[in-house]
Amino acid sequence: MRAYIIQRLLQGVIVLFLVTVVIFLVMRLLPGDPILLYLTQDEFSAASVSDEKIAAMRHEFGLDKPLPMQYIDWAGNVVRGDLGKSIMFGTKVTSEIGRSLPVTLHLGLLAYALSIIFGIPLGIIAAVRQGKFADTLTTTIANIGVTAPVFWFGILLIYVFSAYLDWLPTYGYTSPFENFGLSTLQSIMPVLSLMLFPLAGIARQTRSSMLEVVRQDYIRTAYAKGLREWVVIMRHALKNGLIPVVTMAGTMARRLLGGMVLVENVFNIPGLGRLTTDAIFSQDYEVVQGTILVVAIIVLVVNLIVDISYGWFDPRIRYS
Repeated sequence: MRAYIIQRLLQGVIVLFLVTVVIFLVMRLLPGDPILLYLTQDEFSAASVSDEKIAAMRHEFGLDKPLPMQYIDWAGNVVRGDLGKSIMFGTKVTSEIGRSLPVTLHLGLLAYALSIIFGIPLGIIAAVRQGKFADTLTTTIANIGVTAPVFWFGILLIYVFSAYLDWLPTYGYTSPFENFGLSTLQSIMPVLSLMLFPLAGIARQTRSSMLEVVRQDYIRTAYAKGLREWVVIMRHALKNGLIPVVTMAGTMARRLLGGMVLVENVFNIPGLGRLTTDAIFSQDYEVVQGTILVVAIIVLVVNLIVDISYGWFDPRIRYS
């Protein structure tokens, strides 16, 4: 196990290197100059811009160096824990990410946990009651959840619960440590939007896996011994049926991170997704590279946890 984890960590370092190189090159290939965008935000600023000022700022942010040197300098700073300085905000990128990441983790983990808590039982019920009303209802909801765009569902929730019923605040974010009640109200619609797709995917995969497992001979033997249905399902079938679900849960975690970008913009939430989109539009190189690096690390950690968890669900799996 230890050798396997070390191997995966080394592979992760290579993946991070490739991700940073790609995003570095993509940002540099985009048309426009981030320094000019920053200095010409309005007519007054544009009128006072001089070539000397542009050259000074390009030197300050190292943009006057060759591209290989720019990447080497940035990567060297990353190793020391310095993600650079934001052009638009004039602050450390680590500070901006430090303010945004807890917001994204709060909403993302809550949506992910609820997706698992409700998705697995719904899939089990649908499998056990195959062809009946519970199965039809669960399958219909899951199909809608898989096909409905996240941003569309978020806008629909705003129209129903905020504009029409006036039950929930339309946008914004408050930390639960500052005002728990307001934070809960503000989190309901974003969390529902985020959990729609993962919930549907996990429910569908659980149903499919359980239908396959309950047809196995050892499950028939358990029924023949007179064990109750839910004892057979929970004690004998569920553990084996969850192996494909674990894989799906890892995939859903990655999809949820992508959904955060849309949800945070729809609900005006100051999270990592909103920070990334703002930085892309302003061509804030350092912020984009820093946020993508953090997201890549999160994805690698999720993948590692999923791989390790296989051994718990199926002891026959050996790591080498």
